[in-house]
Amino acid sequence: MQNHSKLYDVGVIGLGVMGKNLALNIADNRYRVAAFDLDTDKIEGLVQQERTERDRSQQIDFELRVNGCNNLSEMLSILEKPRVLILSVPAGSPVDGVCNALIEAGIDHDDIVIDTGNSLWTDTVEREARYANQFTFFSCAVSGGEMGARFGPSLMPSGDIKAWDRIKPIWEAIAAKVDSETGLPIERQEPGNPVTEGEPCTTYIGPAGSGHYVKMVHNGIEYADMQLICEAYQLLSDGFGMSATEIGSLFERWSQGSLNSYLMEISAEVLKQADPISGKPLVEMILDKAGQKGTGLWTAVSSLQIGCPAPTIAEAVYARAVSTQKEQRQTLSQLLSGPDVNKPTDEEREAFIAQLENALYCAKIASYAQGFQLMAMTAKERHWALDFAEIAKIWRAGCIIRATFLQSITQAYQVAASTESVLESLLMAESFSSALSSKQSDWRKTVSTAVLRGIPVPCISSALAYYDSYRCATLPANLLQGQRDYFGSHTFERTDTPAGEKYHLNWSDASREINRV
Repeated sequence: MQNHSKLYDVGVIGLGVMGKNLALNIADNRYRVAAFDLDTDKIEGLVQQERTERDRSQQIDFELRVNGCNNLSEMLSILEKPRVLILSVPAGSPVDGVCNALIEAGIDHDDIVIDTGNSLWTDTVEREARYANQFTFFSCAVSGGEMGARFGPSLMPSGDIKAWDRIKPIWEAIAAKVDSETGLPIERQEPGNPVTEGEPCTTYIGPAGSGHYVKMVHNGIEYADMQLICEAYQLLSDGFGMSATEIGSLFERWSQGSLNSYLMEISAEVLKQADPISGKPLVEMILDKAGQKGTGLWTAVSSLQIGCPAPTIAEAVYARAVSTQKEQRQTLSQLLSGPDVNKPTDEEREAFIAQLENALYCAKIASYAQGFQLMAMTAKERHWALDFAEIAKIWRAGCIIRATFLQSITQAYQVAASTESVLESLLMAESFSSALSSKQSDWRKTVSTAVLRGIPVPCISSALAYYDSYRCATLPANLLQGQRDYFGSHTFERTDTPAGEKYHLNWSDASREINRV
């Protein structure tokens, strides 16, 4: 522990993977950090890592900026007022546990406590109200994993605007950066030498809970994006006999074009990795049972609750659920027959690869459209003024779904704003609607090939159904309303009368009269 010759700028509580790396990131940007964890080994590990990194970097400015604290009272005593305290603890009861401990330790009314965990957004709303008389409870969703936290994450803060004004300089310093012209990430993973140029990937999202809601939807899109890539992998592997290494090389090539993304890049790397034990492709030695932490599920539930269609996100959650049913799948694989298919020719494989690239791009547009529409509908219900161009901007670097594609989304919302119009759906943006129209044939051929070869593509196909549903001026819900009126007298509206007027047919009466209700 150091002596406290001058006060510290920020307190970090919880020194797991994310908390430790956020603390080091803040220190790299010349802020002094007081750190605490119940596990003293984690405190010592953080302090030692900073010392080692400073030593290796051979900087002229060797000042150590991280100080470990023995307890919360000590931390409060060495922080500049009003204090800024960052919580990096598991979502749920641990957050409240630390908040109550801070109250007991003597936190002041104008101090700011920032929850950076994956909290459910409704919990965040409740906490801001619950602690209003003790301190300012603020929240900031963090995306980017371990490396993002260390060298620049995407940050989605929400809550009291005065608290945001207080922490904004710190947040803009530690956030990931992008080139303002190209939208491409500016990356430098060098301890003690943070990226200071470019646009920071953080912006004030809105009132309490909105930042965690936006991060929740981000994770829902992430689920869909990952599953889309996995479906492409299975189509190429099971459908066209390509090896993991071959698919990895193909994904690497695709990542140089319109499908450029962090997820595509790491998928290529995973597929090309050999297993150090068996020598086989590592991906073939990994058990096909996928885990989840709940944010994708929360997104799907939210879409159902508010009535916003997000089938591709939901199917991605279901795909993980199906994957966990390993024993049942193994049994049914011996009982249920699939189609008889011919071995594809080299020409057929090359043609399909081109089709699949376009299909992935189209499905990606549809899944992002679902996520942004969900945010828009929730914002309207909650009276949040979300800036979707800014949200797309801060996802361009630092987060898991970072991709060149997000620059196009940013521009689509900016074009709409310049004409003082509202972009109700990404499908309405000319850049996307024209791309979907021109590439849809390959999208349909991809889904047809998958069906005929018996390979499940729940996300690629649900994205196509979403596109076709919005392309239809008339859907069969007219028959559905007739069914509902028949068995439950639920009424229906007519196409030849003003909207809102309800009618009911007396189905059991011989006259079959229609009455306005």
